[in-house]
Amino acid sequence: MPRPLTDIAGIGPATAEGFARAGIPDAETLIGLGPDAAYSAWLVAGNPPHFIGYYALVMALQGRPWNDCRGAEKDALRLRFDAIKAAARRPGAGQDGAGQDKGRLRLEAALDEIGVGLRR
Repeated sequence: MPRPLTDIAGIGPATAEGFARAGIPDAETLIGLGPDAAYSAWLVAGNPPHFIGYYALVMALQGRPWNDCRGAEKDALRLRFDAIKAAARRPGAGQDGAGQDKGRLRLEAALDEIGVGLRR
């Protein structure tokens, strides 16, 4: 039986609802996607962007407290967050994540662009 999203430290009921709207129903799915793909899905689903929420997710998936992110690591995460946010705002990224980009799902195109898509 899949574990609820709230089994991941730092993910409460409201965040779990946002991930469910993004098509991420359980902890195993979220862990399997990783933070960048999961946050991209979060944004494409129409959830609001928030840098602290993004880096808290990264830290949670590493088993670290959200406030453990500092300095150069935080700066690097800010660049990743900005890239994910920009990709989610491009034309074709709809509330349901079903926008198309060159015949591919919008999410897949965004993941490919930031370098975390499927290796072919």
